[in-house]
Amino acid sequence: MSRPPDDDEFAELVHAAWPSLYRTAFLLIGDRSEAEDLVQTALAKTYAAWGSVRSVEAAPAYARAVLHNTAASWFRKRSWRNERPTETLPETAIETDPSDRPAVLAALGQLPKRQRAVVVLRYYEDLSVADTARALGCSEGTVKSQTFDALSRLRTILGDAVVADALTQDLP
Repeated sequence: MSRPPDDDEFAELVHAAWPSLYRTAFLLIGDRSEAEDLVQTALAKTYAAWGSVRSVEAAPAYARAVLHNTAASWFRKRSWRNERPTETLPETAIETDPSDRPAVLAALGQLPKRQRAVVVLRYYEDLSVADTARALGCSEGTVKSQTFDALSRLRTILGDAVVADALTQDLP
């Protein structure tokens, strides 16, 4: 039986996993500072349960699961992300860019939070329908219907060719 990881190994996990966790959090949340908060919260929860992590090899997957669960709990809170103070009103027009990447990020930002989460977990994180349902705390049918609705919306915004290509790209 393997021993639980120690604090030095947790520090190594943070340094190794941060970029990947941050990219996933950014795609889920759509805001850089809130993505950082999500990753920090997930890593704090991971550290609180560090003694129950069975091995160093299991730690990145455990931290990723905590990130998904934390994001799902944030989505369930009604007050989360309702309004943000700003000095200037955001532009209503979609920026055009010759690259698909900014367009995909902008289109993801237009999806409702549950649809965005499903698309990110299914196509960026490459989770199965069952794993996505577990991560978001919903049924597999909800994942399927949210995926269908999200991809329909993305096709409307971006076009069929862009959606197929863009969901397989390595985003920030």
